[in-house]
Amino acid sequence: MSMNLTGSAPNAEALKKLNISPEELQPATEAEKAANDQMRPSVSYWKDAMRRFARNKLAMCMLALLLLIVLAAIFGPIISPYTYKMQTRDVRQGPSLQHPFGTDKLGRDMFVRVMYGTRISLLVGVVTMVLVCIIGITYGAIAAYAGGMADNLMMRFVDLMSTVPTTLIIILLSVVMRDPLKALLSNPSFAAFASLGSGLISIFIVLALFNWLGMARSVRGALIMNRRQEYVLASEAMGAKPGWVIKRHLLPNSIGVIIISATGVVPSAIMTESFLSFIGLGVSAPIPSLGSMANDALNGIISYPMNMLLPAIMICLIILCFNVVGDALRDALDPRMRSK
Repeated sequence: MSMNLTGSAPNAEALKKLNISPEELQPATEAEKAANDQMRPSVSYWKDAMRRFARNKLAMCMLALLLLIVLAAIFGPIISPYTYKMQTRDVRQGPSLQHPFGTDKLGRDMFVRVMYGTRISLLVGVVTMVLVCIIGITYGAIAAYAGGMADNLMMRFVDLMSTVPTTLIIILLSVVMRDPLKALLSNPSFAAFASLGSGLISIFIVLALFNWLGMARSVRGALIMNRRQEYVLASEAMGAKPGWVIKRHLLPNSIGVIIISATGVVPSAIMTESFLSFIGLGVSAPIPSLGSMANDALNGIISYPMNMLLPAIMICLIILCFNVVGDALRDALDPRMRSK
């Protein structure tokens, strides 16, 4: 052990009483000083997670591409002189300055229709994610905090719902709910939702009913783990109510798990909506959807393949971006990945 002393050096008798040899009183070397320095400044959990996410170059590229797609979907139909249902005399033309993506069999501008269909797909993904978060977080939090028999019964219900053939039930419910929703939207009280159409609203409801199961499981597991922490036990011992503990302690410390689960809902919802629209059970005409546009292009797929490829490529790009960004968020927010 080296010591850096100032002032007069102690005599040999004092050193002998302290059991210290004169060699141990040498000034500390630069290497010993550097060993005591902090490796890096302390950062918060979220700042460190964002720093880890920013180091993933592929995820940053996909995030930039996703933002570009979102901006094009929002502002593309606005700046274009055409609307998604406007017909022109330019039938089945290739890309040009007037029509960047060409036109379809009715002379409608493909750029506006693809961008509007992308807007619909993103809307379906975001709305489904919000509904899934509301249902899944509430259900999982109640199951985790209740515990015992209530938790067991609630999770067995989740297991039972998981055995249901989701695709078949979604198709059946989409067909069954369409006419009642049309009658409901004809009511002046629901005029604000009439522009969305019964098909799109039924997709929101059906996807939310069957996509919250994974969110509920993830939230329950995270909350059970955090509930055993000392700060939660201290709050309960001081008389904190269950709702306050969940809102102030359990959910904020489980936000990483929630974000990871939520990002996985969006591509699944977009793919399901595109499939339903492709088979004619999704978004109601004349509103364009990427799936319905691919179905319209089937008849001329050999002569005009671009009308099929454009919506298909857009679906692939959106799903790819969300999957890559979701994987990068999982790696950045998962504490077990920090040593890698």
